[in-house]
Amino acid sequence: MGGSHAHEAHPESVRMRRWALVVLVPLALVTVVAMVLLWPGAVEREDQTPGAGQARGTVVSVDEVTCSEELADEVNGCGTATVEVTEVTEVDDGDDQGDPVQVGESVEVALPNGPGAPRIDVGDDVLMIHMATPDGRTFDVVDHQRGAQMWVLAAAFALAVVAFGRWRGVTSLAGLALTFAVLLWFVVPGILGGESPIVMALVGSAFIVLSVMYLTHGIGMVTTVAMLGTIASLALTGALAWLAVEGLHLTGVTDDISTTVGMDLGVDMRGLLLAGIVIGSLGVLDDVTVTQSATVAELARANPAYGTGHLYRAAARVGRAHIASVINTIILAYAGSTLPLLVLIVASNPSIADVVSDQVLAQEIVRSAVATIGLIAAVPLTTLLAAVVAARLARD
Repeated sequence: MGGSHAHEAHPESVRMRRWALVVLVPLALVTVVAMVLLWPGAVEREDQTPGAGQARGTVVSVDEVTCSEELADEVNGCGTATVEVTEVTEVDDGDDQGDPVQVGESVEVALPNGPGAPRIDVGDDVLMIHMATPDGRTFDVVDHQRGAQMWVLAAAFALAVVAFGRWRGVTSLAGLALTFAVLLWFVVPGILGGESPIVMALVGSAFIVLSVMYLTHGIGMVTTVAMLGTIASLALTGALAWLAVEGLHLTGVTDDISTTVGMDLGVDMRGLLLAGIVIGSLGVLDDVTVTQSATVAELARANPAYGTGHLYRAAARVGRAHIASVINTIILAYAGSTLPLLVLIVASNPSIADVVSDQVLAQEIVRSAVATIGLIAAVPLTTLLAAVVAARLARD
C-alpha cells in the first residue's frame, strides 16, 4: 500500500530519469565548458573627457526670470537654480582649470531646457555634469536621481511576487537575479571583449535555461521536458533569425545608439541583432513550454488511460489557444518599445510599402516574426515530447 502510494506521488520511473540524464548531462557539460572558455576578463571603460565628471546634488532654490526670446523647447523657462552638492566623482582636470568641487558646496546652474530636459523644483535630487573651462568650472543639470524610487519599486515588485507565489515566488526572484547576473557579467562583457554576440547569447541562454528553469519550476520531468523543448525551439529561433537577417540584408545599425556601439566599441551589430532576438525569445519560450509540459502531465494524471495520441491532441488544443494570445503580446511588446521610431517612420514615408520596408521597422518585424515562429514550433515539439514521456510513465 505504501509503495503504491509513493509511486502515485512520484510517477517518474528510473528509466525515464536515466534517459533525461543521458540528454541533460552532455548539454550541461558543453554549456559549462563553453562558459569557462568564453568567460570575459575585466571590461575596459571608455575614458571620460578630461575635466568632465558627474556630481549629485539637491536643488535648494530656483530663480526664474523672463526669457529675452522664446525658447524652442522650453521646459523650465529661463533663470538659474542653486544646487547643493552631495556627491562628486574624481575627474582628470586636464590643465587644472577651475577649483575642485567640494561636497556641501552650493553651485549655480542654468535651468535646463530642450528635448528630454528634466523639469526641476526645490527639493529635487538631481544629477549634474561639471567641466573645467578657462572661465572656471561649469555645471549642468542632466537628469533626476532615481535610486530611492527604483528601490521602492523593486521592493514592491518583490513583495507582490512573494505574497502571491510564496516559496515559488522566492525561487522566481532568485531565477530572475541569476538571469541578470548571466547577462551583465557574462554575455555583455563578452560582447564588449570581442566575442561573437550570437555565440555569447546562445551559451548564456543555454545556461539560463539549464539552471533557472529548475530553480524556478522545481526538479522533475515536467521541467525537464519543458527545458528540452525550450532548447530545441531556441536553436530553431537562432537559425531562423540568421536566415532572416541575411536574407533581408539587415545591418543592425538603425539609430545613433547602434551607430555608437558599432563604431566606438567595435561590436558586430548584425551579431548583436541576432543575439537580441535569441535572448528576447527565451522568456516567452519558457512560458509556453512549461505550460505545455504541465498541461500534458495534468491530463495524464487525470486520465491514466490516455495514450500518446490522446495526450498530444488534447494538450495541443490548449497550446493553440495559448499561442493565439501570446502572439499578440509579442507584437504589442515590440511595437510599444519602438513606438517613437514608428511614429517618425510613418510621418516621413508616404506609403505603407515604404514604411514596412524601412530597415528600422523591418528589423522589428523580423524580431516579432522569428520569435513567433519559434514560439509556434515550441508547442508541437514540447507537447509531443511531454506526451511520449507521460505515456511511458503511465505504463511504468
